[in-house]
Amino acid sequence: MLTRLNISNIVLIERLNLDFGAGLNVLTGETGAGKSILLDALALALGGRGDASLIRRGHDSASVVAEFDTIPPSVRNILNDTGLECDDDTLILRRTLNADGKGRAWVNDCAVSIKTLKAIGDALVEIHGQFANHALLNQATHRGALDDFAARRDAAFSETLAGVRAAYNEYSGAMRRYTELKEMLSRSETEREFLEHNVGELAALNVQPGEEEDLAARRTAMMNAEKDAAILSDAAEALAPRGNSLDGCVYSVAHILEHIKTTPNPYQDQIDRLYEIAQSLSEIAGALTPTDTDTGRLDEIEERLFAIRAAARKHRITADELPEKLAQMSRQLAAIDNSDAELKKVTNQMAAARAEFERRCAALHNARVHFAEILRTQILAELPELKLGQADFAVDISECAPSTGGTDNVVFMIKTNPGMPFGPLHKTASGGELARFMLAMRVVLAGENDAHTFIFDEIDTGISGATASAVGSRLNRLASSAQALVITHSAQVAGYADRHFKISKSVADGTTTTSVHEITGDDRTNEIARIISGAEITPESLATAKTLIHK
Repeated sequence: MLTRLNISNIVLIERLNLDFGAGLNVLTGETGAGKSILLDALALALGGRGDASLIRRGHDSASVVAEFDTIPPSVRNILNDTGLECDDDTLILRRTLNADGKGRAWVNDCAVSIKTLKAIGDALVEIHGQFANHALLNQATHRGALDDFAARRDAAFSETLAGVRAAYNEYSGAMRRYTELKEMLSRSETEREFLEHNVGELAALNVQPGEEEDLAARRTAMMNAEKDAAILSDAAEALAPRGNSLDGCVYSVAHILEHIKTTPNPYQDQIDRLYEIAQSLSEIAGALTPTDTDTGRLDEIEERLFAIRAAARKHRITADELPEKLAQMSRQLAAIDNSDAELKKVTNQMAAARAEFERRCAALHNARVHFAEILRTQILAELPELKLGQADFAVDISECAPSTGGTDNVVFMIKTNPGMPFGPLHKTASGGELARFMLAMRVVLAGENDAHTFIFDEIDTGISGATASAVGSRLNRLASSAQALVITHSAQVAGYADRHFKISKSVADGTTTTSVHEITGDDRTNEIARIISGAEITPESLATAKTLIHK
């Protein structure tokens, strides 16, 4: 529901703050007071086309803020899709317009595109007038409107609709599997050769998980062993310079010293130490002998490692993914080999899903035909009092492409005079007729707790008396489950208002300004009397005004 509208520097409006309420909000005023400006301003906040001519003379910019206290599911979907957060049910739409015609838009102080603002605005507010209409004039909304009408009257209809949606999803899934299989079979011969070659290649290679890492580690170890052997050989050569081992040389020195004639031998300690050193050198030389390296095994490991890595590069995967790749390609090859049986299975599944979908669509079609007739009866019952007694309404249900909504294309058709063919709403009725016809449809179609705000601009054009009273009564019924803003010249319509606003125009220092004030009590009675009698309010018009006020 629209709760507040703030307007700054729009044409004749310098600054205006309006608080609207639930139910029927009526705006009245003398011709030229600026009633249409309010609609232009609101349309701007809802994402309508911006024009620099809307900016009040003497100002460089204008702004409009529209605040709503209810966010319907359709709007929440838009907010979620655009990444906008809204923790409560307050929604504030703001639009600015500059002198160059450009402007910006915000939703709850988050900048958005004009396209997003318009999508949100269209979901919140439905405008009806001689030149502006939304929702029901779009044939794409008619099936949903009929379905909502039916669902509110029969819970089983919602179950039927849900069954069709589920059946379509099953059917479309079967069709998708069938199409994929057919496409695969069309490439089967080429793919068979490719798969057979690669499956044979990978099967022969028989790569094991973790094998590449293990081979690489073993290869590194063996290559390091070769390098170590060369180092040990150099060390052994250093222990035996010119072919004479160091331990033998030390032994020789000790033997020579033992021939000293002095007793006891004064060098016995040194001789013992030399024998110990010679023994240690002999042991070290023996320990530094390199182990044999199996160079043939190293070549085998390198060849295997090269083959595994080449296969991984070929398939653009890691070596550890090669076993799964083999399994995957084997399954694809098996699918091709079993294609006839698989195709028959999928074909049968698709046929069964199609039959179930068609069965459910037939039940949905019959239900729609049934509720279309109820809708027609209820709308026709509204028309005579709206001075549309010669008009007729029909719901055309024809076949269309399958979807989650079934196979029915639904179009609302009208004719305004007997003998004339049915035609689309916006092409068949004139401005005043169309506005009243749309009111009748909206009264019948509106559900409880409808989150929409409906705006009707001069819906009373060309009518008076009982017809105008009938229009007011239906606006009141529509507003009882939603919210309606009505710009009217009809005293009968104004009498049904839950809140009544008077639009006035004043001139000061050569500048014209429009103002809007809520009126109650005697002020409201006087305004309705003015509508009846004109500029001069008479006792008779005051008395009549009092009889017209219903709230």
